[in-house]
Formats: sequence, C-alpha cells, structure tokens
Amino acid sequence: MNTLRSRPATGHAPGKIILFGEHAVVYGRAAIAAPIPQLQAHAEIHPADRCLLQAVDLNQTIDIAQAPEDDPFALIVRLVCAERDRPLPPWRIVVRSEIPIASGLGSGAAIATAIARAMLAAFRAEMTLDRLNALVYEVEKLHHGTPSGIDNTVVVYGRPVWFVQGQSPQPFAVGEPLHLLIADTGIASPTKVTVGDVRRGWLSEPKRYEALFDRIHEIALLAYRAIEGGDVATLGPLLDENQALLTDLDVSSPPLERLCAAAHAAGALGAKLSGGGRGGNMIALVEPEKQADVKQALERAGAKRVIEMVLGGP
Repeated sequence: MNTLRSRPATGHAPGKIILFGEHAVVYGRAAIAAPIPQLQAHAEIHPADRCLLQAVDLNQTIDIAQAPEDDPFALIVRLVCAERDRPLPPWRIVVRSEIPIASGLGSGAAIATAIARAMLAAFRAEMTLDRLNALVYEVEKLHHGTPSGIDNTVVVYGRPVWFVQGQSPQPFAVGEPLHLLIADTGIASPTKVTVGDVRRGWLSEPKRYEALFDRIHEIALLAYRAIEGGDVATLGPLLDENQALLTDLDVSSPPLERLCAAAHAAGALGAKLSGGGRGGNMIALVEPEKQADVKQALERAGAKRVIEMVLGGP
C-alpha cells in the first residue's frame, strides 16, 4: 500500500521565544530561549508528478528542481534528500504555519524543521536531533546571514535551553511557572536586517558594543539562576534591564516601547522585546492575577495579537 495515498506523512515544529540574550548571543554570549507550543508550523506530503512545495500562507508553489540555490524551502528539501541519498521525490509538500513571519518567533526554523520531519516520515527514516539541527542551521544562514543557531536549536529540540554558540545546548529546570504574554506589534522586521545593523555598530564601536554584550550575558546568567531557583520577582527587573541594553543597541522602536510601557502600567513584573527587534514581538512577565489586565492593556496599546504562555509547571 502506498502510505502517502492512505495517510499523508506529516511533520510539525513549534515557534520559539527568546527570554534573554538576543543579539549578544551572536557574539559568543549566552541566551535563554523556549519553544512556544501554541504556535506551530506544519508540513504534509501528498503524491505528485514531481517535487513541489506549496506554501499555503504565501500562496506560492515552488518546483524544487527549478528553484534557486538560495530558496530556503528548496534547500531543506535538497538537504534531507542528500542526507538520505535519495533523488527528489514525486511529492507535493504542503506547508502551513501559525507563526508570524519576520517577527522573531523562529518561523523560518520551524518551517524547515516541519518539512524535514515530514520528509523523514515519508522516507520511513530516522535522524538524530543533532543532525537535524545541523541541517536546519544551514537554512537559517539564508534567513539571517550570521545566525547564532538559537532558533534552530530551540525549535528542533523543543525544550527551553541555555544557549551559547558553539556549545551543546543545556536544558534548564523551571523552579516556578512563568506566566508570559507575547504581544505582536504587527510590524515585520527581518532578523537579518537588525543583526546586520548591530554588526556594523560593533565594527564601528567595538569597545562599547562588547561592554553591552558583556552586561547582557551577565543578565542572562542571573536570569538562569532565578528561573532555576523559582525567583520570579527577580526576573522582572532583569527583563527591564535587558530591554534598556537592547535600546542602546538601537534595536528597539516606539511601538515596542509603547507595548512595554503599557504592560508595566497594567502591573507586569517586567517587559522587553524578543528577537531581532524594531518590530516583531515583545514579552511581558505577569502574575496570574494580573494577566487579564496586562493582556487588555497590550491590546489597547496596539498589539495585533497577544499569546498567553506558561513556561514550566504541570
């Protein structure tokens, strides 16, 4: 029986949120990030007469054999085929995603991971997480230019991690549940652009930028200890200080600052942008009893969407 005709092979992967350390992580400092189970990318494989990829959300269909080398969808398909020593299969790979594009939530890594997992299921093949992570990282290079590797790592492993570029990711324990709100500015901001701008600033003022990166690393370390120790109250001021340093890196923006201010005014413990910055998303740490008020304040301040998330706990 043709398994593709009886039941399509599928693959899924979550979005991700950076809690602490974005941008500095590109320069060898630490970052803390976690998956967002509420936001998923999905891939489904159907028989076809040639290898096609249908990106439903983009209203786009790609003939993989004809796609340019720098097409990220085609690259992950080609990489998985090469890894399994297979020619391009006669499949229509249908991709859908709940993760906003260019918003700092790891959409590129999640889509690539979902495609790879669906293909491996269709091939009836297995791949280690380490190897899958390496393949998705190659796609991240197309999206971000000089990626840290944190997006693909969190998405592929699907668990919160302490991440330092070039080192094995370290899962961490959450001592007490963290109640987070993720608010979307609705402004697309490709990470590649802000990463490039920070690099130009670093090349122009290396001492100043290195000092900022060092302090961001120190904050990430303090936050890591607070998360493991269940010290939720300490995390709020650390989020705020991290946001101030990101502002110094010129990756914040008036819409992000407005959302952070609204969250604070409604009782959030702390708030900061998450991801590349200038648009995309911000996060607010809240007490459960304040969550509804802060969410409403974020929506009034212009958030296009607010996601409720609990990190840790049952």
